Amino acid sequence: MTYIEVIILSLVEGLTEFLPISSTGHLIITSAVMGIQEEGFVKNFNIIIQFGAILAVLYIYWRRFLPNLSFYKKIVVGFLPAAIIGFAIKNKIDAILSSVSVVACALIIGGIVLVLTDRFFSYKSDSKFKSIEDLGFIECLKIGFIQCFAFIPGVSRSAATILGGLYLGMSRKEAAEFSFFLAVPTLTGAAAIKTLGAIKTIESDQITLLFLGVVLSFIFAVLAIKFFISIVSTYGFKYFGYYRIVLGLIILLFM
Repeated sequence: MTYIEVIILSLVEGLTEFLPISSTGHLIITSAVMGIQEEGFVKNFNIIIQFGAILAVLYIYWRRFLPNLSFYKKIVVGFLPAAIIGFAIKNKIDAILSSVSVVACALIIGGIVLVLTDRFFSYKSDSKFKSIEDLGFIECLKIGFIQCFAFIPGVSRSAATILGGLYLGMSRKEAAEFSFFLAVPTLTGAAAIKTLGAIKTIESDQITLLFLGVVLSFIFAVLAIKFFISIVSTYGFKYFGYYRIVLGLIILLFM
């Protein structure tokens, strides 16, 4: 990998990880456009640099991660379905992880869902919305199962968990923030497993590329999170839905 490729992939990862537009899908598309094979070090790189995105959440919301047993229990419960199901079907996930056609179809379907979401969840007054503190463990478990749809590349983990939160009565902002918090154990687990599996194959010069990727991913993720919350609180999710639909159609057209 060149430094230019590292910068571009880190930019894509950081900006898209917490937006409901699928970071995995964008990394697959970006790699295909640049002519980089999604295998070997590149595949490991795209997952390991998620540590930067994780640090961005901890940096912005560090107060929420201060000792709070109830908060941590809800995060763990929401994380369990992805941990168990993801481990069970890991090989099948890897088999479709580089499929551009799957990404395109998932982007379009998810985009339509996001556009319709604003129509269905815009009628409640603020007083009727649930906060993260109001969620029960069963509700957290339900969001965790909904998050598992993101194993399909192009679906978006963020979009799945946000839609799950909205379905259970959360506000746009609270659902988005819960998806950020749930990402911490989910992404940490995926990145840690990939790092441990690849550590023997990583060469000394590649360590520099990984370090740079994590740092850049962190910076871009911080910017993306702040941008996302401001947009979602004011305009909802429809513009992200339109973007997904257009991008998916463009990909199918060029394929």
